[in-house]
Amino acid sequence: KAFLASWMEELNEPIERFFEQLGREQDLKISMLAFRAKRKMKALVVVPALHPGPFKNVGSSLLPSMIQNALEKKFSCVVSVPHGLSGHDFDLASQVQNQKVLDTITSVTKFSPFSSQSTPFVRVERDKAKASCQVFGRCAFVTLTFAPETTEDMPQELDSTMYDEAVKRGLSSAVVVNAHNSIEGSLNLSEAISSLKEAATTSLVEVLSHQPMPIEVGAAKIVPQEFSVKDGMGPGGITVLLTKVGEQKAAYITIDGNNMVSGLRERILSSLSEIDIKEGEVLTTDTHAVTGVVLTKRGYHPVGEAISHDKLIGYIERATLNALEDLEPVDVAWHTETVPQIKVIGRNQIEALCRLMEETLQQAKKLAILLFPILGIFLTALAVLA
Repeated sequence: KAFLASWMEELNEPIERFFEQLGREQDLKISMLAFRAKRKMKALVVVPALHPGPFKNVGSSLLPSMIQNALEKKFSCVVSVPHGLSGHDFDLASQVQNQKVLDTITSVTKFSPFSSQSTPFVRVERDKAKASCQVFGRCAFVTLTFAPETTEDMPQELDSTMYDEAVKRGLSSAVVVNAHNSIEGSLNLSEAISSLKEAATTSLVEVLSHQPMPIEVGAAKIVPQEFSVKDGMGPGGITVLLTKVGEQKAAYITIDGNNMVSGLRERILSSLSEIDIKEGEVLTTDTHAVTGVVLTKRGYHPVGEAISHDKLIGYIERATLNALEDLEPVDVAWHTETVPQIKVIGRNQIEALCRLMEETLQQAKKLAILLFPILGIFLTALAVLA
């Protein structure tokens, strides 16, 4: 009953009561990069080590856009919330837990030390794995993907691996993002993880061979009103963080969606190269606000499955051009905050919920098959009587 209330009536409180009872407590890390111009916050990148799930408005499904909204109000700047290294084990149990995260993040007032130096953007490929790295001040910012192969949730061990590699080479920290930007079939992650580690470590080594230089940043946000959660677009829309180091410009495009159809990332990056932006990465938030709202096999549309690619690319190009116009010298700092004793749902509960969702969808389809012929007969009878 609690599941049906959430799925059909948008009532999240009944099922979240169960999650609160069954969940376990976990300390969660939140990593942030802050870009400041003229001593005023210009852009924030927030990478939470939690999972935005399980579906619709339940648990932490909407948390990426909630974080975005809270920090936009506080700092009056562009905020991107790409997906961290976590899976459904780290879905938060309720809105109460979401608020703990929001309270912790919005309580951060000081970022230090700031630096005006950055390396260029570097990308490395190993087999199917791709890693990009850019060092802001003394913090490495790493993005990981298997695109155009399927790129889904990644193990948190990669985060500690890259942190250790960064510290070993004289840096202070590393922020690691799962680009979560391609879905097409399946990928054996356990077999591919070694090439991902190699690509990430090599990108870090290579980027540190470059001399840091002054950095400029432009930022922009667009929320296309014609796209909805049923189309696979969350309320956070599209954000662009554009960096310029020397002559190189690189764009980090973050879309509030749950993954992307295979090949779309490559089309987006190709379109940006036409406006002289040769480097960058396309990221999604992995929001589950779009999940459980349509009767498809997945229960959601990844970005580009129900949305026109040309229209989406048009919005991204417009946001990127706005970011280009916004370019100016910045200082950058990083900060890591731990949110203590957050209650997460856990794998067993999520697996049970997935089975329940599948059974409910199957029952809904069977009921529809039975009801539609009866409804047709009823309407025909009404027409005859009329």
